Amino acid sequence: MSRKIAVIGAGPGGLTAAMLLAHRGYSVRVFEKEDRPGGRSASVTGEGFTFDTGPTFLMMTFILREMFQAVGRDLDDYCRVVPLDPMYRLNFRDVNFEPSRDNDVTRQRIADTFPGEEAGFDRFLKRESRRYRYMYPCLQKPYGTIFSMGSPQLLRAAPHLSAGKSLFRVLGDYFSDENLRISFTFQAKYLGMSPWNCPGLYAMIPYIEHRFGIDHVEGGLSRISDAMARVIEEEGGKMLYSTPVRKVMTDAGGTARGIELEDGTREEFDAVVVNADFGYAATNLFEPGTVRKWNASRLQRSNYSCSTFMLYLGLEGTWEEPHHQIILANDYKKNINEIMGEKVLSNDISVYVRNATLTDGTLAPEGKTALYVLVPVPNTRAPIDWTTGLVSEFRGRVLERIAERTSMKDLEERILFEKVVTPFDWRDSYRIMYGATFNLGHNIMQMLYFRPHNRFEEVRRCYIVGGGTHPGSGLPTIYESARISSGLIARDLPVR
Repeated sequence: MSRKIAVIGAGPGGLTAAMLLAHRGYSVRVFEKEDRPGGRSASVTGEGFTFDTGPTFLMMTFILREMFQAVGRDLDDYCRVVPLDPMYRLNFRDVNFEPSRDNDVTRQRIADTFPGEEAGFDRFLKRESRRYRYMYPCLQKPYGTIFSMGSPQLLRAAPHLSAGKSLFRVLGDYFSDENLRISFTFQAKYLGMSPWNCPGLYAMIPYIEHRFGIDHVEGGLSRISDAMARVIEEEGGKMLYSTPVRKVMTDAGGTARGIELEDGTREEFDAVVVNADFGYAATNLFEPGTVRKWNASRLQRSNYSCSTFMLYLGLEGTWEEPHHQIILANDYKKNINEIMGEKVLSNDISVYVRNATLTDGTLAPEGKTALYVLVPVPNTRAPIDWTTGLVSEFRGRVLERIAERTSMKDLEERILFEKVVTPFDWRDSYRIMYGATFNLGHNIMQMLYFRPHNRFEEVRRCYIVGGGTHPGSGLPTIYESARISSGLIARDLPVR
């Protein structure tokens, strides 16, 4: 009889792990509290409009392809991947910059927009290619013991850590213009961090964008979740929707023995994979006293990402605005400090707008637009009450900023469908600790060995996947977390 594996949560990490394990011959059951797969990578639908709930940038698509290849599948048989060019528009108060997936085109646009800075782009590509070559393989292995921090691979990568330097400072080695430095450091938002505090080693992220490009999936990135769920079932696994888990059952020796559902049903398993938000899981999915290292006190002391205020707008009409557009605050550094440092709402806000209907006609009825709007805001540790009239006031501020800086001037009159998600919704409905949508922060002392381990150090036969474990937030690294954890299960509990 094959070994039984329970996967709690059908987010990208849980789905990838389940897919890999089912293909290896394990009996896999995925328990998801919602009625569809995806978690934060599911979809929002209504009135004929479709929106991705969370992630919208598909980077390092080759990693996703590797996950499908590992189970004998071709991603292109399940999803239509669409390369984006330009990759996005950076909308500053006085200038727009649109990097291309073609480095020669980007170099020329830098020369046109930021004269004299183009040589810095060449230095950036050359030097950051070395960082990527040494550092990325370090993100593909587990760090379950302190001794793993002394591995030859990590020691070889150490000179490329840029220890003590922030991401913004590292980009100062290449560019002098502040807006251009912001153009290569705003990616810290993918980690929910400030470029002025984000570790310099994450200069890998803009390099990855410029080396591999950014892609879209027709129908939205939620189609990846749908495809993975389909593969799991093709491999004999079971997807159990609307089936929330109450807790992981452990024996007296601290070994996971199964799960208990919210309805009281208990089922034994040989191992449990947890894809819930890590902070929520550590405080809610285990009996009191089981989790000691990552107890409530430590979780409260930990560093967390920012949160987001979301608008999903189904609109009458269309606009020739880019697929991805980041409208940057007039004083971006102040805006970021207010979010991450002072933990207050900015008057001068930055807004990410995704006009995917420009590229993908499946997302909205003909002649209409599915507009995704994201505003970075403080997480729920901040004394901000999102249950008051603040939501309406802030929503108005967001629409006003879009009207100021784009051709979308009359959104309010064109709304046919609307959904609003606040940090309280992320915390309460999506069960994300502090509504920190990008999970635990990625400061040096919350990386590698110092991040929650893939083989959970608190409970034997329990494994963690998702943005809260190593290697961290972002779809490619979440896929890597699943590859690492499924590999550990195969090593610890070989298929019989």
